Amino acid sequence: MTRRYNSYTGYFRKLYGERLQKVVLDAGFTCPNRDGTKGTGGCTYCDNAAFHPSYSKAGKPLLQQIDEGIEFHRVRYRNARHFLAYFQSFSNTYAPVEKLRELYGEVLSHPDVVGIVVGTRPDCVDERKLDLLEELAKENIVIVEYGIESCRDETLRRINRGHDFETARKAVTMTAQRGISVGAHFILGLPGESREMMLEQCGAINSLPLTSVKFHQLQLVKGTRMAREYAEHPEDFTRFTLDGYLDFMCEMLARLRPDLYIERVAGEVPPRFVTETPWGLIRNNEILDMLGRRLEEKDIFQGQYLL
Repeated sequence: MTRRYNSYTGYFRKLYGERLQKVVLDAGFTCPNRDGTKGTGGCTYCDNAAFHPSYSKAGKPLLQQIDEGIEFHRVRYRNARHFLAYFQSFSNTYAPVEKLRELYGEVLSHPDVVGIVVGTRPDCVDERKLDLLEELAKENIVIVEYGIESCRDETLRRINRGHDFETARKAVTMTAQRGISVGAHFILGLPGESREMMLEQCGAINSLPLTSVKFHQLQLVKGTRMAREYAEHPEDFTRFTLDGYLDFMCEMLARLRPDLYIERVAGEVPPRFVTETPWGLIRNNEILDMLGRRLEEKDIFQGQYLL
């Protein structure tokens, strides 16, 4: 337990004896709510360019992205020796199994890559794709990260996700049953959700066989439908000051299973992409330090309310 909650960095050190750094990749995928299969326009909050580094670009060879990403990260993490290839952009299981095998195999051939992290949607997996991931997990680290965003079906419809929470529950369960580590991503502050509603979701999160979770505060990216929605109906949104968010995260952590690893508690989008920066230019590591102090002040630890 680090800073009164389970650190995801600690998870890697515990299992593998070292820090493993993710290298973000863009393999040129899309999503079913973008290409017309389930809808167009994608999720209302999303502009994928705001969520990945400059070295990661669709069309650039994957091994080149990895080399440039490793060089990028070694400036900050000089002791990093091994890396995870992070298929982040869009839905990275949204292709035929044969194509997925080719892409995953290519990055796993890199000598410094010891595993893959596959970011995807719950409605973009099936038995055959999970069989492939289970096969790869026999000799490599394999982690699947599902964008769930909310446990409330009304919210999922409003943000144009194209799937319901039961789809997420099924996907997480199917993946975990194969012994694959499963992470999930949630956004705090989506339209129509009060603080109480967000806290109530902890019960649903706890019921999923997850290894880790990520939380992001809602950030309004310029040009998105959600940014326009907020401009027209700001009363539909719960917005957090930094101080208020720290208090809120303390309440979230107290309601979450103590065995869940917390990978992230806040998002960080470059200022040029967002309509506002109410928290200033604070970095994630600073927020983690502040959260640690706030948990100490409040004498709160992860899972406390479940005792």
